[in-house]
Formats: sequence, C-alpha cells, structure tokens
Amino acid sequence: MKGFRFTINRKIILGFSCLILIFVAFGGYTVYTNFQNIDLINKSLYEVNPSSEKASEFILLVNRSKMLITNWVYLQTNSEDKKALERLHEVEYYNLKNDINDLFDIVQDTSRRQEMDTILQNFEDLLAIEKTIMNELVKFDDYEDPIKKFMAEETISEEVLPRSAELIDRLEKYREEITTEKTQTDLQMQNKLKQLSYTTIVLLIIIILIGFAVAYLISRAITKPVNNLRKTVDKIGEGELVTVDTSTLSNDEIGDMSRSVDKMASGYSEIARFAENIGNGKYDTDFTPLSEKDVLGNALIEMRDNLKKVADEDKKRNWATSGMAKFGDILRNYSNDYEKLSDEIIINLVRYIDANQGALFIIEDKDEADKEEPYMTLTACYAWNKKKFMDKKVHKGEGLAGQAWLEGDTIYVTDIPDDYVKITSGLGSANPKSILIVPLKVNDEIYGVIEIASFIEIEKYKVEFIEQLSESIASTISNVKTNERTQKLLKDSTMMTEQMRAQEEEMRQNMEELQATQEKIQRDQNDREAREKIIMNSFMVLELSPNFNIIKASDSVMKILGHLPDKLEGRPLRDLLVSTSVLNEISHTATTSESWTGVVEITNKQGEKIKVWGSCGQVEDSIHEGLIYVIYLADIFQLN
Repeated sequence: MKGFRFTINRKIILGFSCLILIFVAFGGYTVYTNFQNIDLINKSLYEVNPSSEKASEFILLVNRSKMLITNWVYLQTNSEDKKALERLHEVEYYNLKNDINDLFDIVQDTSRRQEMDTILQNFEDLLAIEKTIMNELVKFDDYEDPIKKFMAEETISEEVLPRSAELIDRLEKYREEITTEKTQTDLQMQNKLKQLSYTTIVLLIIIILIGFAVAYLISRAITKPVNNLRKTVDKIGEGELVTVDTSTLSNDEIGDMSRSVDKMASGYSEIARFAENIGNGKYDTDFTPLSEKDVLGNALIEMRDNLKKVADEDKKRNWATSGMAKFGDILRNYSNDYEKLSDEIIINLVRYIDANQGALFIIEDKDEADKEEPYMTLTACYAWNKKKFMDKKVHKGEGLAGQAWLEGDTIYVTDIPDDYVKITSGLGSANPKSILIVPLKVNDEIYGVIEIASFIEIEKYKVEFIEQLSESIASTISNVKTNERTQKLLKDSTMMTEQMRAQEEEMRQNMEELQATQEKIQRDQNDREAREKIIMNSFMVLELSPNFNIIKASDSVMKILGHLPDKLEGRPLRDLLVSTSVLNEISHTATTSESWTGVVEITNKQGEKIKVWGSCGQVEDSIHEGLIYVIYLADIFQLN
C-alpha cells in the first residue's frame, strides 16, 4: 500500500493487541466465574450459614427450656434458673424469633418458611404449657400442695418432655437439610475454582509464547537506532550540549525521538543560561519554559521566585529587627520622661513605617473612689489635628480607638469615612487610604492604643511589626506607671508614718484606760463566781429540755440525792418526782408565767422521799439555740 509505514508503533500495537484480546477473553471468563462464585458465597454466607446457626440456637433454646422448667418443678429454691426461664419466655425466644423472621425475608424459601413457622408454633404451644406450670408453682405453699406438685410433674413427663423431643428432632432434620445444601454449595465453588485454574494455566502459556514472538520482532526493528540514540542521550546526561544530525534520521518513531532529543538539547542550553543568571542574583531574568510540562524549566522559575521571596522576607525581617532595636533604645532612654517618651514613640513610628499621621492614646489611671468609667487621652501625635481630641475623653467602645480597646485586638480599615480624619499639608488636605489601630497590650492588660493613618495601604509585615512593638511599648508604659505609683505610695507612706506616731500616744493612753477597766471587770467576775458557787452548793440545779428531760445536773445532786450528775442526763424529770401530777403544774406555770415556785417530793437513789422547795423558769440556751427550763431545788430540812 502506497504511503503505508509499518512503524514501530504499529508493530507494538499489533503485538499487544493480540495479547490484549487474550487478556480480555480471559478476564471476561474470570469475571463470569467469579460472579458465579460470589453468588454461591453470598448464598452460603447470608442464607445457609445463618439458617444453620439459628437452627442450632433454637435447639439449644429448646433444651434450656426443658431443663429450666424441670428445675422449676423439682428445685423449689433455685431462683436463678427461675429468672433464666422467665427471661427465656419474655426476651430470648422473641429475639430468636425476630432473627429467624428477618433471615427468611432474605432467604425467600417457601417450604422452609412453612416448616419453621410450624416449629415456632409448636414451641409457642410448649411455652404456653410451661407458663401454666410457672403460674401454678409460684409460692412456697404451692410446692407444698401435693395436687399442684403432682399435676406439674405429670405435665412435665406427659407434655413438656415429649414435645421438646419432637421439636429437637424436627430442628435436627431441618439443620441436616441446611448442612447438606451447604456441602453441595462448597463442592460447586471448588469445581468452578479448579476449572478457572486450568484455564488460567493454558492462557498463561499462550500469552508467554506470543510475548516472546512480539519481543523478538520489535527488538530487531529498534535495537540499532536505539543504541545510537542512547549514545546521544548519554552525552547529554554527562552535561555535554550536542547537536543531532536530523538528515540521517529514519522516518519512524525513533527518528521522531531523535528530533525530540535535539529539541531537548537546545532547551537545555537556554536552561543553563537562565540558571547562571539566577546564581548571579539576577532574579528578574526572563525565561520561557519549553512547554507547560517542562518540569525543569518550571522548577527553575519556581526556584527563582522562592529565592526572590526569601530575599524579600530577609529584607523585611532585617527591617523589623532594626526597628525593634531602634525603638528599644527609645524606650530605654526616655523611660523616666512620660511625655517625651510618648512623643518619640509616635514620631519615629510614623516615619519608620512611611505613614503620614499617628496618635498615641493612653488609658488614664483612676482612684478606687472615682466612679467614672475608664477613658483614654491623646498623649502624643504626629501631623494630627489636636483640636479634634482637645479636652475630649475616649471611652471604651467609643469610635475605632475605643473599639480596639474594648476588643483588645488590631483594627485595620481601608474604607475611611470622609469626616473621620484628614491628612493636611500646606497645599491642602485629603482622606487617608488606610487606618491601623493597635492596642498596647501585655499579659492581656491594655494600656492604650496607637492609631496610624496613611495614604497607602499598610503592608502586613508592618502591621505585624507594630503589633510586636506594641507589647514592648505597653510594658514600658506599665513600668513608668508603676514607678509613678511607687513614688506616690512612698510619699503617702511617709505622711502615714507621722500620723501613726501621733496616734500611737493616743492608743497608749487608751490602752491604760482599757487595762484599768479590764481589772475592774475581772474583780466583778470573781465576786459573781463566788456567789454562784455558794448557790450551787446549797441548791440542786437541773437544766431541762422542752419535754422535761434532764440535760445537765449540778454536783450537789450527789450530796442530796446520791445520784452521779452524768447518770441523770437524758432521764425524764418525772423519774425523780413522787407525784407526776405536779409536773403538769410546773410545765404550765413555767411556760405561761415568768416562773413556778413550790414544794414537791422527790426520791433519792435509795428510794427515800425527800421534800424539797423548788423554783423553775424558761431561759435562752446559746448552746442548743432555743429555750430550756432551769429548776432550782433545795432540801427543806437543810433550809430550816
């Protein structure tokens, strides 16, 4: 055929087409066989195996039911088996039944479904019989009733055991059918796998033979030209820039590859020139990649851009480092002059970041007694209209500066209202293009804000620099304010020392008067204690609860009644009275009047009657936090 070239591409396509057809045929057969095996596996996994497992579980359930109902009848005290039987009736059987119903929704086998429904119905009849026995034998008396016990045993032997055996036999046959089906399914899968293995071996031998034939034919067509091309590529790989003679190249793919290698060599010359310029620091050198997929060329462009970015970042980092050192010197040199420090900060900051206006607001300290809300004042500015803020306080949340104070975060605005601020000069005025407000914050405490206005947008690295610098400024302002407070406190301390010296003499005189008063109080207290001691030795004193139980007794009880005081605590007063009727009189009179007074008879420890004179009344008790009764008793004969 005229113009037809049996190129390497066509030779390779022809050879590999044969292999692909064989692979496709083999793949189709393999897929078909695998789908059949998958159907068998799914049937075994989701139908046969679960059915066998549920049949085994059912057999176990029937056996447990038979055992537990037998124990219910013959083992009266076995509460664990009784609970297990109740749980089997109420939970386990219904869970198993639901699982079986769910399984048959998948299986869709009518004959097996009918067989299982019959088994389930028979088992439910058996459970009903067991339920009758369980209801008959509940209490201890039921087990002692010989008729109930006999009927239950008769039901076990005549109904439960035969029905259970029949159910187990039917379930065993049901499981054997499933096991037989599973065995047949496994044999089918084994046969199909063997058939697939034999087919694979035959096709593999065919593929190897065709592969060797294709490899031999292709190697003869491409070995010599490829060797020439390899030599050229080796030279390029060693760094040598070569030129390929394209006039002698064949009109096939290898010739095309040689022409591509020549194009690659030319491109490498351009890449070498570009790399040399990058090495010399000429990051603005233009370079066009060989194509969009030129990995080396694009990598060199990316490297140039990264080196340029690193150089810019180094420049910005050095700028920030120099700025921090410069402002560090300012903060150290003017730390003792508050106003000068503020002026130097704002003037140098505006100039350093190439802005146009700046202002420094500081939060004013206030006394604890000052109830006015905290506010900031303008302490320093650069090219700022001071009249705007003269005698004006900026409170928290007021304007952009107050909002930055409230939020404690940087505010950067590029949409500036016309009436907010203007940058003026001798030739006129104009609105700024951007405003930056940074809070002076250290350790989450804000000391003021810096506001910067500029005709151009403030770059991000300058904003980060101001934010970093604001911490140092805030720390210095904090130290300055601390020093001022320290000086004020020192002055106040000196004044307080002089006042304390004057008060010390007055306190000394007061102490002398207080000591004389305490001595008089002590003498009165000693006299009162002596009087109370005389009374306590002459009278029996009893403290009574609201229900007239003895809470505490005086030591004189031992001398008059023979009782130890602690033995009487907790006892009712009526235990000491000869007549309990007088107790009502004492209770009524002592409660309604100021006190009760009269003569009563009491018994001592030996049971002897003693006539005593007594007086009873209510008093506040700080210990028990309520009212108690106190009764004084004295032997009439001793009083006489």
